[in-house]
Amino acid sequence: MFFDRYQKKQDGAIRFYDTKSIKTKILCIIILILCLLMVAICLFPSIWVFLASFKDIKEFRREATILPQVFDIQKYIETWKNLKFVTYYFNSAIVVAGSVICSVIFNGLLAYVLAILKPKGHKIVLGLIMWSLLIPATTSIVALFVNINKIGLNASFVPLWLVFGANAFYVILFKNFFEGLPQELIEAAKLDGCGVLRIFLKIILPLSKPIVMVVVIFTITAAWSDFLLPYLVLNGSSKETVMVRLFAYSSSKNVNDVDMLRAVAFSIIPPIILFTIFQKQITDGATAGAVKE
Repeated sequence: MFFDRYQKKQDGAIRFYDTKSIKTKILCIIILILCLLMVAICLFPSIWVFLASFKDIKEFRREATILPQVFDIQKYIETWKNLKFVTYYFNSAIVVAGSVICSVIFNGLLAYVLAILKPKGHKIVLGLIMWSLLIPATTSIVALFVNINKIGLNASFVPLWLVFGANAFYVILFKNFFEGLPQELIEAAKLDGCGVLRIFLKIILPLSKPIVMVVVIFTITAAWSDFLLPYLVLNGSSKETVMVRLFAYSSSKNVNDVDMLRAVAFSIIPPIILFTIFQKQITDGATAGAVKE
C-alpha cells in the first residue's frame, strides 16, 4: 500500500520501478523510520512545553509523566491577562513589519547593484560583505548601542528595522538569485525607458518572489525571536517586544516554573503557525539563490 504511491512519482532518486527491488523497499522503510524519528525529536520540546504548562506547580515538580492530569484552559487565560500579551504582540508585530520591509528593500537593492548593475568596485564591496559573514554579530553590539544612544534612537523601533536592513546573508541570497534571472527582460526594460530603480521594483522583485518569500520568512523569525538588541533599545519604554517581556516576567517574584512555561508557549505559537502555513515556500525556496545555472 505504501509503495503504490510511487506510481505517480515523477522525480527524485527513487522511482516506481525501483521499488520492485527488495533492497530498495527496505531502504525506503529505513529512511521513513529515520525521518519519523527526527520529526519526533524536533517536535518533542515544543509538545512537552504545551503539555507541561497545563500542570500545576506541585504536579510539575512531583510527577514525571508527560500528560497532565487535567487540561485546564483557564490557566492559559490567567497567564495571558497577567502578561498583557496583546500589547507586546502588537509591538513585536511592528518590529517584524518594519524589519521585513527594510530587509527586502535594502538588502535587495544592494544585491541588485552587485548582481545586475555591477559598477566599478563592486567586487570589493562583495568581498567586504563576504568577510562580514565571518564576524559574530554580538561583537558589534556595544558600538551599535552607543551610536544608537548618541543619535537619539533609543526607545524606538527604527534601529531594529535598520539592523535587519543590513544583513550579509540576505544580500548573498538575493545576489545569487538575481544573477539567474533572464537578462533579456532587463535589457528590454532599459530600451523601453525604465530607470534603474523602476527596473528593480517592476521587473526584478516580481520575478524574485521565491527568494523574497524566503528572506521574508527568515526575517520574521529572526525579528520575532531577537532579544538582546530589543532589550537594550526598548527596555523601560512602553514598546517592549514579546521576548523582552518574557525576560521581565521570568524575573518577577510571583512567577513559578509552570507560569513561565505558559508564557513561553504564547511566544512560540506565532512562529509555529508561520512555518505551518509557509513550509512549502520555505523548503522550495531555501536553496533558490544557492545554485547557479
